[in-house]
Amino acid sequence: MLKLGLFLAAIAVALSGAVVLDRIAVVVNKHAIKLSDIQHELRLTEFINSQPLDLGAAARKQAADHLIDQAVIRDEIALEGYGRATDAQATSLLNQLRKNRFTGSDTRLRASLERYGLTENELHDHLLWQMTVLNFIDQRFRPGVLVNDDDVRKYYDSHLDQLKKQHPRDFSFEKLAPEIRTLLEGEQVNKQFDAWLDESRKNARIQYLNGAFQ
Repeated sequence: MLKLGLFLAAIAVALSGAVVLDRIAVVVNKHAIKLSDIQHELRLTEFINSQPLDLGAAARKQAADHLIDQAVIRDEIALEGYGRATDAQATSLLNQLRKNRFTGSDTRLRASLERYGLTENELHDHLLWQMTVLNFIDQRFRPGVLVNDDDVRKYYDSHLDQLKKQHPRDFSFEKLAPEIRTLLEGEQVNKQFDAWLDESRKNARIQYLNGAFQ
């Protein structure tokens, strides 16, 4: 009995000095966001943006805010049954990134990922989700967008000097009208999405746990 007591005491001492490696930082509705999720999101975002790796408190708070947005979007996609991106689409985007940033080299890509503590599979999954979000935004908000000919003409007239620099060979209205229409539609889609996300966050149950970002 004495030996068992000493053994349990030793375990208690060991546990008292243990370091907690992970814990919940934020709860969004029924989604728990752990510290490891935040760091993982941060590493992926900084890799995509070619930014120096920064795991400081301010950066972690920003990543947590991004994950809150993602949790809200995930709920909407699941609730309304919006289509998801495919593995083939994510693979195509990954191949494009490999070509543009790493001259098509698997070795250079993986070396860069390793510096950020990431794997190629994790990057693929991240791109898959990002494309799913873009698909959701397009399906959810583009049908309500309306850009008329007057809007296109007004943009063309007010930005003509800039358009001449961008398209010195042919800056005619007929040539640039489709591009301008797409631009204006994208701005409206983004505006509607931002308004929806702000409102959805207000209606979500978001709880930050004390000390999560210390």
